[in-house]
Amino acid sequence: MISDYFAELFVAGLFADNDWNVYFPHRDKGFDFIISKRIGEVEIIRPVQVKGKYPTDNKTDKSKYGYIGELTRTHEDMILAIPYFNNFRRDGTDLIAFMPFHTIKPHSKGFRCEPAMFKNGFAIPRRDYRQYFGDNGLVLLEENLNVTHINLD
Repeated sequence: MISDYFAELFVAGLFADNDWNVYFPHRDKGFDFIISKRIGEVEIIRPVQVKGKYPTDNKTDKSKYGYIGELTRTHEDMILAIPYFNNFRRDGTDLIAFMPFHTIKPHSKGFRCEPAMFKNGFAIPRRDYRQYFGDNGLVLLEENLNVTHINLD
């Protein structure tokens, strides 16, 4: 099994590779890290929580697959990053959902966000959530989806 700390660092590395600044807290009491990026004259700032998915060898197919549980903190500008690992690749994953806060719903166990399905041992983006996965999901973070803007002028 891969640790959650690996998932956090893996996702943070992807943000850094895509020209985001990544800031880690001194103490983990909420968000795993904060990202920022200057777009023109505007600085975009987003808190991030990472919840890695690690299927067991005997996991059965599911029509909805993602995160259900507590979030230590929430914020209207936050991103819930869900890297979907599989049992065939242990060095990372090619499937990551970058979910804005409006896609995270209340649940009896806290919150739920299930942008994928699970079929034949792999996570697959659900039709209505495909835009939040991979490079396209990263691009959407730069667009006006409940973003806190700091004018630098």
